[in-house]
Amino acid sequence: MEKINARLNGIDFEEITVELFDQEHLTPQFEEINPVKEIPVIFHGDFKLFESHAILIYLASAFPDVAEHWYPADLRKRALLHSLLDWHHCHLRHGAMGYLLNTILAPARGLTMNPQSAIECEKILSSALSVLESFWLRDSQMFLLGYDQPTIADLSVVCELMQFEVLDEEEKKKIFAPYEKVQQWIDRIKAATRPHFNDVHKHLLFEDRPRFREAAGRSAT
Repeated sequence: MEKINARLNGIDFEEITVELFDQEHLTPQFEEINPVKEIPVIFHGDFKLFESHAILIYLASAFPDVAEHWYPADLRKRALLHSLLDWHHCHLRHGAMGYLLNTILAPARGLTMNPQSAIECEKILSSALSVLESFWLRDSQMFLLGYDQPTIADLSVVCELMQFEVLDEEEKKKIFAPYEKVQQWIDRIKAATRPHFNDVHKHLLFEDRPRFREAAGRSAT
């Protein structure tokens, strides 16, 4: 999501890849960069920052050419946007990452899958998608928070859901079929951020999917 935002707003950057399959995020060298051993991390001069929402807010604030709709200047609009970002991490991410880790991603991160945890996280995920459908995308809203242009919250939430591309079609259908508004909103985000959205997610669509499924298969046996 940070890369999409940077490209859309003309922010130059150097990309450094951290290979999760090789567990580079668990090395002592990476721990010196981020003590919780997670991505993403950015360096801006001598300033280091991790946590995706903090990075999105910083990029929108530090570079004057970033379009205002990504992070509105109005205090109340920003407060609502922060509310949505907090909801995302406390609910949607909790369910999404818990479900994915315990169905397909855990082997790639050196963890053990927990089927019971997957069941519980699927319930949390379903509840979060229902709230996304009925509250954050209520009425005929084009984007989250009722705006006609996307914000950093749209990027954050949609990139969370793009992780489900590592699943097969039947698994994805089971999760997303009940949420037509969510599916339509995802399509609008893709259209609004072309060509960068597809380019940034090509690893999920074409490269990482078979690798994750292979790792999950090895763990299941």
